[in-house]
Amino acid sequence: MSTEIEYKPGLEDVPAAKSAVSFLDGKKAVLEYRGIPVEVLAKESSFEEVSWLLIKGDLPTQKQLAEFDHDLRQRRAIHFRLKDLIKCMPADGHPMDALHASVAALGMFYPCHTVTDPAKNWDASCRLIAALPTVVAAFARTRRGEEIIDPRSDLDHAANFYYMLFGKEPSPATRKVLDACLILHAEHQMNASTFTARVTGSTLASPYQTIASAIGSLSGPLHGGANEEALRQFEEIGGPEKVKPWIEAKRAADPKYKVMGLGHRVYKVKDARATVLQEIAEHVFAETSRPKAYETALEVERICAGIYGPKGIYPNVDFYSGVVYQSLGIPTDVFTPIFAIARVSGWLAHWTEQLVGNRIFRPEQISIGKTDVKYVPLEQRA
Repeated sequence: MSTEIEYKPGLEDVPAAKSAVSFLDGKKAVLEYRGIPVEVLAKESSFEEVSWLLIKGDLPTQKQLAEFDHDLRQRRAIHFRLKDLIKCMPADGHPMDALHASVAALGMFYPCHTVTDPAKNWDASCRLIAALPTVVAAFARTRRGEEIIDPRSDLDHAANFYYMLFGKEPSPATRKVLDACLILHAEHQMNASTFTARVTGSTLASPYQTIASAIGSLSGPLHGGANEEALRQFEEIGGPEKVKPWIEAKRAADPKYKVMGLGHRVYKVKDARATVLQEIAEHVFAETSRPKAYETALEVERICAGIYGPKGIYPNVDFYSGVVYQSLGIPTDVFTPIFAIARVSGWLAHWTEQLVGNRIFRPEQISIGKTDVKYVPLEQRA
């Protein structure tokens, strides 16, 4: 066994690429997209503008944004045979599996056989950003026995997605919080799904296969599925008054018990995305009321601050995002597909960056298995 190479599980602290897409300082709760703080973008910008910023590198001019927005709206509709495929998917299947299969199929209906043509790459990028909400909404409805609702070109990205899900337009506050959620989840450096996208992209696979592979990584409960688990946790607790005994019981059974939604490999303070999401969500709660799950989450954060805070463990964005989605009436298993609808812009930004001076990923390994083993014929094996 080699002793010259230091092995770090999960590639922790091992740089895998140089990137200008985003900047993150986990000790100061700083997250910037192309140099602009994410909290500023969530409050002042739109998902369409942020998508351009991530992929192109700078904020668009009014003309560029208008043309980009038009391009997205024209690519929302999906081929009728892809609709038929979605209708044939098992109703009890997970929406992430449906999204994974549909994005791979999308590349068959709108092929991009080469990644050497910038114009074709841009067309595919626009189609992926535009069509993912259509695919997610289509499966969410067909599994309930409802008709697929075609996209509307007179609504912006977030409002159109809500309309395709529920058949009605969102209130201004609902549209804003959904748009902010998409912005806050659009990019987060070299996470598992982004790394997957860059690895797949480094083989010069099509943009559709690159994004499909990233969706596969995102589907895991340690990545995109964390917000589902956090919400289930709050529902299990049952109310803010039950938080303290619940935590005490869990810690008594396991001193290392992990509270879902708390902690992050990078952040040592509260995730800035969680803070701004709370602020924007309050506008939605003002229209309805604060959900019990949200009140429970607030109490969990308060109590856990004294227990886990000294260890640098605080709420991440998944701690509150599931509660917000539930308050909008979105089914729990659609939370992670919404994550993908947002993160596709970040994935495409990294894919575009990867293609410049591309070199296929081929990391080293430390071999710990047997060597020089003799083959024993089958008839001589005990």
